[in-house]
Amino acid sequence: MAKRDANPDKEMTILDHIAELRNRFFVSLICFVVATIVALVFYKNIIDLFTVQFESIKSGLGMKLFANSIAEGFIVQLKTAAIFGVILSLPVHLINIIQFVFPGIDKKYRRIIVVGLIISFFLAALGAYLAYFRIIPFSINFLTNSVFIPKDVGLLLNYQQSIGYVLSFLLWAIITFQAPLILEILLALNVIKRKSVFKASRFVIVGIVVLAAIITPSVDPVSQLSIAAPLVVLYFLAILVAKILRWGEG
Repeated sequence: MAKRDANPDKEMTILDHIAELRNRFFVSLICFVVATIVALVFYKNIIDLFTVQFESIKSGLGMKLFANSIAEGFIVQLKTAAIFGVILSLPVHLINIIQFVFPGIDKKYRRIIVVGLIISFFLAALGAYLAYFRIIPFSINFLTNSVFIPKDVGLLLNYQQSIGYVLSFLLWAIITFQAPLILEILLALNVIKRKSVFKASRFVIVGIVVLAAIITPSVDPVSQLSIAAPLVVLYFLAILVAKILRWGEG
């Protein structure tokens, strides 16, 4: 006689959930460490991507960044590698979070999540492109033009602060551009309702503008609007897609 399954619904106890969380945490941690090591190996190529942003700035001291301490280069290298480790391992973290939060998700929604992860890559690429090639160069040139810094005043740029300026902006742009995708997934899973999301649009727009003001490393409004405007468009695009696919109804 075949043994009867004592847990046919595969329900997990609290200890099972803790063990699952621990396993997924270690997987994410290992992927982060590996990605950070890869970033350290290719650090010279990576750091060149950031220092080149300041080559258009001309001052009496030339076009160099200056370190204020002997440990500054080491600290910048560790921080840069760690942030790139987060970026490179981000898909693994997203998959672990989704599978932990929705362990019993059916095949239809699994397809939505797979498509969502693919879109996540393109949104991250869009955020990185806008930040690196459009917003950061404009922001640097805007803040260092002769209106704010007279031509007879030299510009001494700190190495750690300057690299942190570019790196933080790039990271936040990638992260914030995932917000429309998260909204779409929540609508697809019927966690939130489309009408409620649309009614809250005025508050969301204000929130996006405030968020853009917080994450942009400069205070110029052009940089802030360059982040806020695409996010507002993506927000309404997510609602439109949900309406077409009849997600979040009720």
